[in-house]
Amino acid sequence: MPPPCTHPANNCKHTACNSAQTPPDGCPARGRFRTSSTGRREATLSVGSARVCGVDELVERVDDHDRVLGAVVSRRQAIREGWLHRVAVTVCREERGRILVHRRSEQVSRFPGLYEVVVGGAVRVGESYEQAAARELAEELSIRVLPRLLFTFTNHSGLSPHWLGVHEAVVPDTVAADADEVAWHGWLAEPELRSALLEWRFTPDSHEAFSRYRAFRAAQS
Repeated sequence: MPPPCTHPANNCKHTACNSAQTPPDGCPARGRFRTSSTGRREATLSVGSARVCGVDELVERVDDHDRVLGAVVSRRQAIREGWLHRVAVTVCREERGRILVHRRSEQVSRFPGLYEVVVGGAVRVGESYEQAAARELAEELSIRVLPRLLFTFTNHSGLSPHWLGVHEAVVPDTVAADADEVAWHGWLAEPELRSALLEWRFTPDSHEAFSRYRAFRAAQS
């Protein structure tokens, strides 16, 4: 296993930048936003000498029972206001049972350089949890598979509260990771992963999702 990442979680001193909100005027990380053809707000930000490409996705607000409210907002706004929305993640296993772990690119806007035990992202407008999970696997790892939704829960770790749908998928042990999203990836047996979760810097979602995932599997056995 590679050594744990020591990169600081955030480069910018502005609170708004560190919480994935739009940077304030005068901040070196502020950039110009544009709306893409898919309805996402995109920006190229400058942080020091680095240029960071970020995407502001459109999501649907949901209530405490995970019911869609009919309000479409940007994910940045949902995070800023603490509005519940949906996120889909997948625990990826290969045939021998090892679990895929990856380190996030230094260029991503949220939790750069941290490790993750799940692959995923926000559920876009009109998507189901399963559709969002499948899309994220295709985008980040070039894997075409429909993950199985195991459970959902209200996750209060991370940047803001959200409903998290945890999936599982058996995938090939050779994946083509998107270099813009993934800096490193590897396969760990569960004992190795449990040690890594104590020693490496993982995203908050990884700890919460994997803890519940292990409990779910134990209850099913």
